[in-house]
Amino acid sequence: MSAPGYPGSPNHPPYPQPGQSAPPYPVPAGGYPGDPSQAPPPGFGMGYHQGQPPVMYQPGPAPGPGPDYGGQPMGMSPAPAPVGVPPGLEYLTQIDQILIHQKVELLEAFIGFETNNQYEIKNSLGQKIYKAKEKNDCCTRNCCGSLRSFDMTIKDNMDREVIRLIRPFRCVSCWCPCCLQEMEVQAPPGTTVGFIKQDWHPFLPKFSIQGPEGETLLKLEGPCFACNCCGDVNFELTGKDGGPSIGRISKQWSGLLKEVFTDTDNFGIQFPMDLDVKMKAVLMGACFLIDFMFFEKVGEANQRSSVFS
Repeated sequence: MSAPGYPGSPNHPPYPQPGQSAPPYPVPAGGYPGDPSQAPPPGFGMGYHQGQPPVMYQPGPAPGPGPDYGGQPMGMSPAPAPVGVPPGLEYLTQIDQILIHQKVELLEAFIGFETNNQYEIKNSLGQKIYKAKEKNDCCTRNCCGSLRSFDMTIKDNMDREVIRLIRPFRCVSCWCPCCLQEMEVQAPPGTTVGFIKQDWHPFLPKFSIQGPEGETLLKLEGPCFACNCCGDVNFELTGKDGGPSIGRISKQWSGLLKEVFTDTDNFGIQFPMDLDVKMKAVLMGACFLIDFMFFEKVGEANQRSSVFS
């Protein structure tokens, strides 16, 4: 009696009987695997990754499956929610550097009328991840200049306010340690996550990066003359007791015309990947404070705040 065939396929050959050898499996063309000379070219997908792939997009609005697939158009991509991370700051857990670009204000550039500063915050690929805007009144901006008090809102790509920066008014004096600069960082608005406070020093710009209870966690120190003459200006980030640099805030040279005729600035922030996301937000606030203290010009007078205390 013949062996049964494949179910539902009478044309297929029968299963091999005991004692009979089955035909071998087909060998892939080219001899790979087993032939080192036929190994796949570099970049061939082998199911593993060499190193961490670059982060491409901030969690936020993303095209979802269309109605034909049972979803809603332009659905929201699910954002991870690590424990202890303020809402809207999840993306900061995936990056170790930020680029900040101040937007050019035409009214300010042509007639010197001081307007509210606006910034775009981008990742290392140049993709916008946040936007920041100063909230202030006309009198304070044009009378107090770069020393002015302000609130600054930082919003994500879904236009949600995720960080609020609060800077009180402080006068400037190299020899008066009672009027040092400071800024409060809230994330989300209403919840304080840290402070930036200036440390007194007769020559060097120094800052303490503090937690919500005022405890110093990191230190930030700039050069003796915090002005960029055809080059970058670096503020080095260290541990609370000093030591080697673990990051920096850099004022980047943007060209002679922009530097002379406008106060639009470009900054880069570098920090450890595993740094607490709340401290990353505080370092963003420190970058804006440094911009106002050292690189903000006021009107046609082109005044620069020279703070070394």
